Amino acid sequence: MAETKIIASGPVSTGQPAHYPLLAVAAVLLGASMANIDSRMFSIGLPDLKGAFSLSFDEGAWLSTASTASQIFIAPAVAWMATVFGLRRILGAPSLVFAAISLMLPFVRDYQALMALTILHGLLLGTFVPATLMIIFRNLPMQWWLVAIGIYALRVGFSLNFGPALVGFYVDHVGWQWLYWQDAIIAVLMAILVYLGAPREPVNRALLETADWGGMLLLGTGIAMVYAGLDQGNRLDWLGSGTVVAMLLSGAALLVAFFVNEALVRDPWAHANVLLSRNIGFALVVILLYTLTSLSNSSLVPNFLSTVAQLRPEQTGRLLLVYGVLPMAITFPVSIWLARRFDVRILLVIGLLTFAAAALLGTRITHEWALTDFIPMVLLQSVGQSFTLLPIILIALANSDPTRATAFAAYIQIMRLGGAEIGIALMGTWLRVREQVHSNLLGQHVTHAKDQVHDLLAKLSGYFASYGTGTATGRSVGKLASIVQREANVLAYIDGFWLTFIFAIAALLVAALITKAPPGPFSPKTR
Repeated sequence: MAETKIIASGPVSTGQPAHYPLLAVAAVLLGASMANIDSRMFSIGLPDLKGAFSLSFDEGAWLSTASTASQIFIAPAVAWMATVFGLRRILGAPSLVFAAISLMLPFVRDYQALMALTILHGLLLGTFVPATLMIIFRNLPMQWWLVAIGIYALRVGFSLNFGPALVGFYVDHVGWQWLYWQDAIIAVLMAILVYLGAPREPVNRALLETADWGGMLLLGTGIAMVYAGLDQGNRLDWLGSGTVVAMLLSGAALLVAFFVNEALVRDPWAHANVLLSRNIGFALVVILLYTLTSLSNSSLVPNFLSTVAQLRPEQTGRLLLVYGVLPMAITFPVSIWLARRFDVRILLVIGLLTFAAAALLGTRITHEWALTDFIPMVLLQSVGQSFTLLPIILIALANSDPTRATAFAAYIQIMRLGGAEIGIALMGTWLRVREQVHSNLLGQHVTHAKDQVHDLLAKLSGYFASYGTGTATGRSVGKLASIVQREANVLAYIDGFWLTFIFAIAALLVAALITKAPPGPFSPKTR
């Protein structure tokens, strides 16, 4: 009876120390950071990759979707697999295979082969973040947990702000191939650290024999299909596309089937009762709202600089590196120190308030904003990254059964990864729709203000006449249209910042409903 209960609740954390805990911590940092930086660099460097691989716009879009969807597909099951097969088997050999694929990808020119390798690349990449959490809970002594979880939380903000600078450096100085080749070096080093740091563990055959393979496939496939539908929805006109509708409906049906399966199967892999707790439920909602709020950092600032200011990653990378990454060297240790001594709900409020303040600054942008104008906003976002995700994770873990930490870590990863990718897809749609609305409204003002428009066109025609009188009129009209489009984009991004501000306030309201966690390993130490 006891064994059945353990299996139904998910994998159990043994708390067995690693041979060399410091090496395991290094593997946590490398694996988690590599996964996030790789995903970030792929999205930023996609235009360069499409050019290098000679891909059309549609081919590049599907390549991006396949890369992320495959990560989402595998992520939920990694915690279970790490418990059954051991960390050495889950991270060791797959890291070497991942390194080999990363070396091969830049040389592939056949699209079908490129797509297949990209999917396999994403599947392996998707194992690193959840599996590195297993190092924390299964292999490190309990007193190391807070620091290791802090590293896990920090890599999100680090990758968001460090990615653009790294893409710009690779593309401009050493070659776009290093967008892949850097993974090969890091993955080999990670494999070495795992083999040295993680203990040898036998296969848990009892858990393997009762494996809920159907539940794992249903959840992973369902989430991946929903994400793919949302990611392609903005490009394919949402419900106007049969492909998008089919993916969304199929994904939703698979998710419903997953919950039905978990309720009926004898030994459920991830039964919903693992999450049935007031504080855990609110914590998961806050994680989702955090991922949506942090879009001001991950999406709005770099995309505004790219779309409106027409800057490339190597130009915006310095801003995000100096004012987004470097301040974390101070704020990260401070957040760890505060988490040891104060209620982490206070840290959560501080982090969300800084994100809200950054969003308010974003509502004041104009087309004249230069890189230096974004410094206060990026600094606030850097503080928000250091003070938000860590307390959310600690709240969720402190309110869960500590012996089920490995299982619950998978749910945190699903919510964070799935929420972030879905949020990016929805934000892209929001910006597109708002740009169309503002373009239409501005166009109406242009139509009504005939005298002012005629005067402007006359001035523009006079300017362009020096380049050819025959094309002066057409160029002046085109310039006016580009000005309208630019201002429509600015207004759309302002709306985007207002949306992230609303998400931050909603997260604060939900956080206020979280009660104090029971005493445990994450309780603050008072002197």
